[in-house]
Amino acid sequence: MVRYLLLLCALVVSARNPIETLIGDGTRGLSDQQVNNPYGLVIGPDGALYWCDIDSHVVRRMDLKTRKTEVFAGTGKKGNSGQGVVATEADLDEPYEVRFDKQGNLFFADMKAHVIRRVARKTRIITTVAGTGKAGFGGDGGFATKAMLNQPHSIAFDPQGRLLICDIGNDRVRRLDLKSGVIETYLGNGQKKDPEEGAKLLETPVLAPRAIEVAKDGTLYLIKRAGNALYSIDPGKQVYHLLAAKGFNGPKGIAAGPKRTLFIADTEAHAVQRFDLKTGKITKVAGSGVRGDGPDGDPLECKMNRPHGVFVDKKGFLYVADSEAHRIRRMKIILK
Repeated sequence: MVRYLLLLCALVVSARNPIETLIGDGTRGLSDQQVNNPYGLVIGPDGALYWCDIDSHVVRRMDLKTRKTEVFAGTGKKGNSGQGVVATEADLDEPYEVRFDKQGNLFFADMKAHVIRRVARKTRIITTVAGTGKAGFGGDGGFATKAMLNQPHSIAFDPQGRLLICDIGNDRVRRLDLKSGVIETYLGNGQKKDPEEGAKLLETPVLAPRAIEVAKDGTLYLIKRAGNALYSIDPGKQVYHLLAAKGFNGPKGIAAGPKRTLFIADTEAHAVQRFDLKTGKITKVAGSGVRGDGPDGDPLECKMNRPHGVFVDKKGFLYVADSEAHRIRRMKIILK
């Protein structure tokens, strides 16, 4: 009987695909075995994993074959310095989100420095592409380096290669044309209210936009922690559509997956949710719902601690920045 139960449990885990820890031992640190409050993460064009280690004030890189890590940007000291130097000589202040452009350059939102920074692919030289380093609002229609941001959190590239920035403190999403260097408001009017269904993008508020993702068809998906809501933005009609206003608890990260699915870091629920765009159904795929740390194995029995970042790679692996458990976890997703 005991052997039968053990076999049954093993089959359940296998059917779900087990979750594993890629890096982290549950304690804060900056080593091949430790992370320090990881947030945004992504697979780079070189196949390595990149993530923001916010309490270490660095962006890190892991070779997934060897599991060896390196600091890609930041000295480890809190600050905002280093224009035009090698990225590891620059001081950062809680980088939150990281993305790559089509040329392989790395961009990240340096949240508490109120800037967006770029690390060149070939030289690893770091430059500021948006923000003055002071919190505030201004500069639309002009050069982004002279414009003010307020706690930029999430970034994403649209199909034209323009950078979208969740400017949380300004209750807007800003858009940066990297060719011209000009910044503008793309979503929101600065009022602290929720968007209206079907409203034009600049005619309705967007209170504290937390995370954004752009699907292959150009549709923009927006998570709002305030109100626990998920929206889509129609790229043709330029209007909001409310997809879900219930079922989340403080969501702070979003990633597009295969077969018209979204994966959402449901931070205060200590879980990762899957949203089916065809049916509107929300399904928990990882996390027990109880704040904690593991164990690895059955993803629905694995306790998490305020996960912030999620990413789905081309092979169907879901990466989770389990922030306050100080781990990065990974699992293969199954979609029927």
